[in-house]
Amino acid sequence: MTYLDPLLERLAAFEPTTLPVISLYLNTSPDQHGRDHFESFLRKELKAAGKTFPLRSPAQSSFERDGERIITYLSDTLRPSSNGVALFACAGADGFFEPVQLDALIEEHRRYVADRPHLYPLARLTDQHPPYAALIADTNAARLFVFGSGTTMRSDEVTGTKASRSAVGGWSQARYQRHIENYHLHHAKELVDALERVVRDDGVEQIVLAGDEVIIPVLRDQLPKHLSDRIIDILRLDITTPEHEILKATTEALREHDGETDAQQVGHLLGQYRSHQLAVVGAQATIAALTRGQVDTLLVTASSDAVHDDADAEASDLEDADVTPSNGTPVAEQVVRLARTTGAHISFIEDPALLADVGGVGAMLRYRL
Repeated sequence: MTYLDPLLERLAAFEPTTLPVISLYLNTSPDQHGRDHFESFLRKELKAAGKTFPLRSPAQSSFERDGERIITYLSDTLRPSSNGVALFACAGADGFFEPVQLDALIEEHRRYVADRPHLYPLARLTDQHPPYAALIADTNAARLFVFGSGTTMRSDEVTGTKASRSAVGGWSQARYQRHIENYHLHHAKELVDALERVVRDDGVEQIVLAGDEVIIPVLRDQLPKHLSDRIIDILRLDITTPEHEILKATTEALREHDGETDAQQVGHLLGQYRSHQLAVVGAQATIAALTRGQVDTLLVTASSDAVHDDADAEASDLEDADVTPSNGTPVAEQVVRLARTTGAHISFIEDPALLADVGGVGAMLRYRL
């Protein structure tokens, strides 16, 4: 779970309203001159959308109040370090206003106006930037990070007492070697304990290890299976590597691993579907399964434009389910919202080719009816 999950739950629970709900996604990262470029987009979009409501109507009044509040919030509250803002507002719905500033980059500005919040871009961000642990170690010390949403969420150091030959006097070489090995073993166990705490306290599902050729094998031998299974890569990084370089290298490792697991997930989905097991593919069948609460994991293409309706869905997959999108809701948005409200896990598939033949969406099921 990420810190954005409670917000996504609140947004998914928002009941449709006859008043306009603004969903705003802004890239607030400054350019090379330190300037933001979202203000002109925001004013243009708010002005254009505002003209679509009848004069002096409740909808126009609510929308205009939202526009004023959004501009004030961004002017007074935006942190210089924020790379993105997601903001949801409907003044006429009891002053509904949910902003969140992000360290993770929102790549492009987007504005939506509908009868409820637009979740897809925010849900994708949580999938792209899950919390993960990075342990950088040598034989005497270690640095332990939890990264998530493009920033450092936690940073700890583990420092031991450096073993040296002078400390052991006239010991024989064999005895000295045993001393060093015991020291490395003790150090590795300390690191495992620290990693255990982070996994437990921060809900980490993925781990990247990095370090020298001496400590890594000892550390791997001491890791219990539930930690070893979370390791996605082992990198060669020095203990003195700057934090921003560690973040960059481990993020790249995470994305490469995600690309591999995406292909595995889609392969498993299609195999299950072809053998008439616990899987459905295509928009209509997936929406039907989500509506009935059958879906365990939703697989959806990360580009929402690549998710489309399918007119030739099998009738057996649609029985007793309302699969008509309300108010022209895009299919991608509809399946993500249904997944959030039914407790299904969402996995965004970055390569659009993987799900292209099934309309960009499918699901693994908890059970069949």
